[in-house]
Amino acid sequence: MADDLVLDTAIRDWVLMPLSVVMVLIGVLRYFVSKLMKSAQVPDAKIVREGQVVIRARNLRAAANFIPLKSFRARKVYYTNEENGLLHVPKGQGTNPQAQMLSDPNMAMDMMKKNLSMIIPQTLTFAWVNFFFSGFVAAKIPFPLTQRFRSMLQNGIDLSTVDVSYVSSRSWYFLNLFGLRGFFSLILGEENATDDTQRMMQMSGFGMDPSKSLGAEKDSLDIIQHEWALPKFEQRAEAVLRKLAS
Repeated sequence: MADDLVLDTAIRDWVLMPLSVVMVLIGVLRYFVSKLMKSAQVPDAKIVREGQVVIRARNLRAAANFIPLKSFRARKVYYTNEENGLLHVPKGQGTNPQAQMLSDPNMAMDMMKKNLSMIIPQTLTFAWVNFFFSGFVAAKIPFPLTQRFRSMLQNGIDLSTVDVSYVSSRSWYFLNLFGLRGFFSLILGEENATDDTQRMMQMSGFGMDPSKSLGAEKDSLDIIQHEWALPKFEQRAEAVLRKLAS
């Protein structure tokens, strides 16, 4: 029966453990290579200023009910005024990251270095796994899965009778690729260069205008309703004093 497969211990010794160890070593090596290839960058004063303005506007929204209405309205106008408000971005003056990258060769070079440090090791490792360890069952996951995971976890195994909890060597490679994130964060720190998932998200989100955060914060500040919280505190204090007096 397919559910009663007995895996050879040699698979554990010569496939699972070497593959996991190699991927950990490649991840650590890529981390140090990325640090050596990374060039020092001077932060853009405009981006830093916009980020600080957004943080201050968020603090204003969070503490809106703890300041008087007149003070809140004055601060709100200071941020959302259509003429010279800090959160107002005139049309056509937003920051374009693509144009900034083309005008800054260091940024383009850093982006290319990051892509190479991610793509080349993954391509070579996958080719190594596909050439030496393709076509057999490598391990069994200790929890049940549905049939939807068959094509993902049994990549390279053309047997529909094998239980879904059995995975191939290719699948073990991808499980290690995305499952070692926590391990790398533990040994290399939270800000490590081996977070492939986060880097892919950054690559897919490249081209977003940072100035949009100013517009979003402006809209959030426009719709907020001020409710003076001090009378509620006074009522609570009076109720506590009455209980203590009684």
